[in-house]
Amino acid sequence: MAKRKHIALDFEIDKLTNSIENTLTGDRLQTEVLPITKEDLARIKKDKTWQFDWNQEYKTPKHQLFKLTIVGNPQIIQGLMCFEIMFDHVHIHLLENAKFNIGKNKIYVGVPGNLVAYACKVSLEKGFEGNVAFVSKTKLIDHYLTMLPGSFAVGHKIIVMPSTAQSLIDTYFKT
Repeated sequence: MAKRKHIALDFEIDKLTNSIENTLTGDRLQTEVLPITKEDLARIKKDKTWQFDWNQEYKTPKHQLFKLTIVGNPQIIQGLMCFEIMFDHVHIHLLENAKFNIGKNKIYVGVPGNLVAYACKVSLEKGFEGNVAFVSKTKLIDHYLTMLPGSFAVGHKIIVMPSTAQSLIDTYFKT
């Protein structure tokens, strides 16, 4: 099987919160990150508002897929993420906000930050000190470096370092 080229990601980290936040009311709702099920994939495919082919990601060996939902409401997906455990870090292949969480009329902020924090948490649990990487589109490199202070870029690859990862984990996954 030919090695797949990394897709340059263009998700916007709109706000770092400790959950997700309703843009109209300011209410913060607790979230959970859960593995995607086959039933989820069927709903995602039928929905037709998702940009990426999540079924293809599900079939790709070593790719792990997760959904972000509001606690107690696992049927409504706020965002999706696909990553792979590498030899020394977690590599995010895809990350996508639900259509209703994009643009000036979005319902919730904090979804992408929440998912990146989860990848950092998995990296820490795997003994990688929270190291996470992903490939960015050129126009968003500065955005990621601003929103994820302490991270750095090597070309288009964004590297989330341990201090940044720990800050994200502490924000989103208080023990």
